[in-house]
Amino acid sequence: MTSQPSIHALIEAVRAADSARALAGAVRNLAQTRSPEAIPLLIEALGYNNPGAAVAAVEGLVGLGELAVPAILEQLDGYNYGARAWGIRALAAIGDPRGLDILTEAAKNDFALSVRRAAARGLGNILWDRLEATPREQERERVHHCLIQVTEDPEWVVRYAAVVGIEGLVKNGRSPEPSWVPQSLARLERLSSEDEVLVVRARALLACQNLQTGVTAGVN
Repeated sequence: MTSQPSIHALIEAVRAADSARALAGAVRNLAQTRSPEAIPLLIEALGYNNPGAAVAAVEGLVGLGELAVPAILEQLDGYNYGARAWGIRALAAIGDPRGLDILTEAAKNDFALSVRRAAARGLGNILWDRLEATPREQERERVHHCLIQVTEDPEWVVRYAAVVGIEGLVKNGRSPEPSWVPQSLARLERLSSEDEVLVVRARALLACQNLQTGVTAGVN
């Protein structure tokens, strides 16, 4: 039986990679270990200017979940923009509330539509049970206001993501129902009839129907 490479060997393979393809493969192998020891190098890989390596690193960090969040947050400031954008995607997918400040700012103001889209979707997937009741309700309301603003984004893909985010937020915020829920529902209803792009109108209508019937549509 062939033994699996040690985490240290996999780290060394990333360091020794001599081509873009080899680097992406080495990062993917490292990410698949789901080892906390891989976190620093996976975060470093976000800035390699190698999309294959970055995607693999994000998948690895997401697989590690909340264990990876402190290191991602620590490295975001002062990092190059590409690495920051990939880090935001990782935070959005993990859903840890410690990333809320970064995600709300990115959803509203990042210049890259792909980052705004990822952040808006991620705001609908926050693991709210990680927060105590009082800050949880305050943060949900803050996210609500952020997503309402993002539904006015000039890019339709970002508005679509905001609809998905609102649906997720309302679905997870109705016990008991806070005061901002009717405003969220009203915004979805308005988008379902008034947005200039058909696919956004259709997704908003689906969100309204899902929330009325209690059906979950997922993150499509």
